[in-house]
Amino acid sequence: MASLVRHVTIDCADPHALAAFWAQALDGTVGEDDNPGDEEAVVNSEGASLLFIRVPEGKSVKNRVHLDLQPQDRSRDEEVERLVALGATVLADLRRPDGTGWVTLADPEGNELCVERSHAERVATGAA
Repeated sequence: MASLVRHVTIDCADPHALAAFWAQALDGTVGEDDNPGDEEAVVNSEGASLLFIRVPEGKSVKNRVHLDLQPQDRSRDEEVERLVALGATVLADLRRPDGTGWVTLADPEGNELCVERSHAERVATGAA
């Protein structure tokens, strides 16, 4: 039997604060035993389990791995607005006039993520 991915692990300066952002972004929960100041924190959500670990060095280059988010109950544009309100920053807007493309954002510690079209938006353009 092959291995399973248990967590996607993200190095960061403040595990609990970053976990709180991602818990809201993914409609998940921060581990009940995780507290501010802890060396690590986990977020469990329907789509993924993320583990945030404190490291001494800051982020200095583009991520080699990032998360692509597909909104479930709102449009891509609404999701981008929601994530920005939670503390994300828009890095690049790669939406195209035909509805394809994505928006690249950074979480509060600068880790890149992309927001793609929702399933409903894909269906509406025949790209489901």
